[in-house]
Amino acid sequence: MKYALLFLGLILSGFNAVAQDKIKWYTIDEAIQLASQEPRVLVIDVYTDWCGWCKRMDATTFSDPKVAEIMNKHFYPVKLNAEGREDIVIGERTFKFVDNGRRGYHEIAAIVTKGRLSYPTISYVDAQGKVLEAAPGYKTADQFRVYLAYYSEGAYKSQTFAEFSTRYASKEKSVIENL
Repeated sequence: MKYALLFLGLILSGFNAVAQDKIKWYTIDEAIQLASQEPRVLVIDVYTDWCGWCKRMDATTFSDPKVAEIMNKHFYPVKLNAEGREDIVIGERTFKFVDNGRRGYHEIAAIVTKGRLSYPTISYVDAQGKVLEAAPGYKTADQFRVYLAYYSEGAYKSQTFAEFSTRYASKEKSVIENL
């Protein structure tokens, strides 16, 4: 019996460690609600089901334990299917799917990508709902961590991403190690 309890404890602690290595994704309305209570930047992964680079980001970048740790600690991560057909209600406004020929798009996707519907796009939105940046294209975990440092430190308030990333590169990535 003692060994069974020990084994069960090891299994449960292993599941807990695995769970901490995963990003806790929210819906956009959940993230906005949370940000109204505890302000943080929303990191919105705008994807489609058919996008190969989106799937690769899920498998590599978003599966990176350090990325997951930083995202869960400093941000409200959101997954947003750009072609999702369900209405999204935020406050008193309802956002809808826009049928556009062969492929349509969701109004929220158009807003957070600033109208540039390419996938994947990672959008950064402040707690007041202002789109700070829409960064299109696949990012490796190392590239993505630079963005996370930029927004988690609040550097976006005083400098451009280009200025920050140049300084970041010269600091030999010590910024990320301290997040």
